Amino acid sequence: IADRREGIGVCGWILVSLSFLLVLITFPISIWACVKVVREYERAVVFRLGRILSKKAKGPGMILVLPCTDTFVKVDLRTVICKTPPQEILTRDAVTAQVDGVVHYRIHSAVSAVANVTDVHSATLLLAQTTLRNILGTQSLAQLLAGREETAHSIQATLDSATEQWGVTVARVEVKDIRIPPAMQRAMAAEAEAARETRAKVVAAEGEKNASKALQKASMVLAESPAGLQLRYLQTLTAVAAQNNSTIVFPLPVNMFWSLGQKSTGG
Repeated sequence: IADRREGIGVCGWILVSLSFLLVLITFPISIWACVKVVREYERAVVFRLGRILSKKAKGPGMILVLPCTDTFVKVDLRTVICKTPPQEILTRDAVTAQVDGVVHYRIHSAVSAVANVTDVHSATLLLAQTTLRNILGTQSLAQLLAGREETAHSIQATLDSATEQWGVTVARVEVKDIRIPPAMQRAMAAEAEAARETRAKVVAAEGEKNASKALQKASMVLAESPAGLQLRYLQTLTAVAAQNNSTIVFPLPVNMFWSLGQKSTGG
């Protein structure tokens, strides 16, 4: 609102005086039409002959409105929660997605909200939709899914700076839901499954490598003590017999098969 120092003029003061005179003549009946009640969470912007009466909105409580010359607009200062409709966006890595969000805002200046914009609520909602599409379109799908909080803060800062002249303060922005096409969901699931299988195979290979090293060290220890091999054999038989079965495992040295093979070849 421009800082105007000029008044309403001589004709304006004449009309205001006539309005006061009309109130006095019809008093106390006119008091019911002149006194208005503004609630605690509301503010009233009073126009006198088309001009805002003061830079600050009136209320809460009772305010006096002159007939014929004064009009007023009530503005709700409570926090408004609006849900943006699903927006079709194209991410930086060429993936189509539908994103919707929730915007929390409140009016801190009733005069600016009435005089600087036609419909402050519709304007804020449309600006939130546009900002949501513009900012999310500059990010990849991975950034969009993993960095929701950073994205919400960026959208909030952009909206707050744009709506300051409307008397609106954006308190919070949340990216509510991100929907991607079913084909992309299947592709992402297959990629994640392949990555998990790859990690599982690597872990299994590492386990086999460590187990083979441990077996190598164990074989070297048993080779130095033949009696230790017999004790290990007896421990294995005890473990097998503890499972309530009648199967007895009797290992044969591989060297025996080699010697038998050499004898058959020589004969």
